[in-house]
Amino acid sequence: MKITTKALLSAASLALLSAAPALAESHGVAACLITKTDTNPFFVKMKEGAEAKAAELGVTLKSYAGKIDGDHESQVAAIEACVADGAKGILITASDTKAIVDSVAAARAAGVLVIALDTPLDPIDAADATFATDNFQAGLLIGQWAAASMGAEAANAKIAMLDLAISQPSVDVLRDQGFLTGFGIDTVDINKWGDETDPRIVGNEVTAGNEEGGLKAMEALLAKDPDINVVYTINEPSAAGAFEALKAAGKEGVLIVSVDGGCPGVADVKDGVIGATSQQYPLLMASLGIEAIAKFAADGTKPAPTEGKAFFDTGVALITDKPVEGVESIDTTKGMELCWG
Repeated sequence: MKITTKALLSAASLALLSAAPALAESHGVAACLITKTDTNPFFVKMKEGAEAKAAELGVTLKSYAGKIDGDHESQVAAIEACVADGAKGILITASDTKAIVDSVAAARAAGVLVIALDTPLDPIDAADATFATDNFQAGLLIGQWAAASMGAEAANAKIAMLDLAISQPSVDVLRDQGFLTGFGIDTVDINKWGDETDPRIVGNEVTAGNEEGGLKAMEALLAKDPDINVVYTINEPSAAGAFEALKAAGKEGVLIVSVDGGCPGVADVKDGVIGATSQQYPLLMASLGIEAIAKFAADGTKPAPTEGKAFFDTGVALITDKPVEGVESIDTTKGMELCWG
């Protein structure tokens, strides 16, 4: 897996930079980064990647963020401000993947390259390109790992599903449905979560992707069934909150899985708080996005998706110190080397 992970990251860079000399002409190009929030470590790292690459290429970068996850009004206002400022490209992680589509269309009509990062728009082709983890694959990996870890007891699982938001943005649906598929549960309609009928699912609660939300969601599901033994979480901050609720209830041994692979999350895997997490690469997404904007400004070329996919795949790796047969993974030592760097 070490070679596979490195190859994924280097291949992503090489695929985009096949005409790298054109990027040296980037001075005077303006770009925007719009994230869901500016507090989640995932988006902090994404901003670092965008800023570093912009400084390297001479791109002028402005950054915006919603007040909370789900604040699409602030994102719409940011898109409008970027267009008015003459930005050549916008990188955005959408809080609401449908609500911003009209604003994105207006920006594209004004000649702005719009790239979705991490979270595909709905429909995905509403953006010029998407640079993202394969979020379904990320969920699939932790679902397969959890089922294999439980063995025969997976048939008796009591699963808490800690999702992101009622609006069910694409990243939320993809990770949730990937996990259930990996665990061997019929998703009914794979385009939404919460319609499953498998009795092993105790319920779904939303977390807003933060620790407080994870704690409250876990408390609500424990009140519904105190015998929960598997917890799926949309990301590692919500996993940390879920763990605190479980700890307070005297249930620290419950199996928790998540997605992100940030350094704090990998540390939680090492410490046994999280059993396994799927690692994604937000710094890479953002830096490749800035490179794509610079290239677009130079010669009008738009980035192409990864072969066989509707988006540019920036890679995913399962991180755990308890590997299982049949599910490829890397340990926390390697995970700490790679975490969002």
